[in-house]
Amino acid sequence: MSLKDNIEMVKEELNSEEKFFEKAVVTERFVKKYKNVIIASVVAVVIFAVANVAYEANEKNKLENVNIAFAKLSTNPKDVAALGEIKSLSPALHDAWIFSQAVANKDAESLKGLKNTNALIVSDLAEYEMATDEASLQKYAARQDAIFRDLALVQSAVLLLNANKIDEARDALSKVSKNSSMEKVVATLMHYGVK
Repeated sequence: MSLKDNIEMVKEELNSEEKFFEKAVVTERFVKKYKNVIIASVVAVVIFAVANVAYEANEKNKLENVNIAFAKLSTNPKDVAALGEIKSLSPALHDAWIFSQAVANKDAESLKGLKNTNALIVSDLAEYEMATDEASLQKYAARQDAIFRDLALVQSAVLLLNANKIDEARDALSKVSKNSSMEKVVATLMHYGVK
């Protein structure tokens, strides 16, 4: 090798070492400048991970306790302690249990208490179960989010037919949606009962 080649090779090595040291200095400055932010970010990620694991463990424990209490309640519907535990751990399940018992026992007072529950489906079903006359069925059916809207309209129409209010029954039946599972019943009532 010639002297010129050796000098070029040394220059290249020095350039690469210089670039390496330059990058190291830039990285060191960056780390010093943002040291607190980096540490805070790592601590935040660790805290988030630990909190998430703790939350999931708590939820799993809560679910297991609710299942145990519900199993006790299923074997003994009068178990007040199990019902209280369910109420504290899962208010929606508590309201669903109270609803099922109220319907099975025809307990109107319990149903009235469930009309204002936060469990949306339970409150809707309780309101439907409480609707026994034409006016309350119409009021229930007037709600846009009513689950048994079409059934309430048909029941209302049947009560109106029994009261010989044909025009009002036809009006109630016309409100039933066309793609409802009650459509055949509506067609039959319109044909035979409302003419």
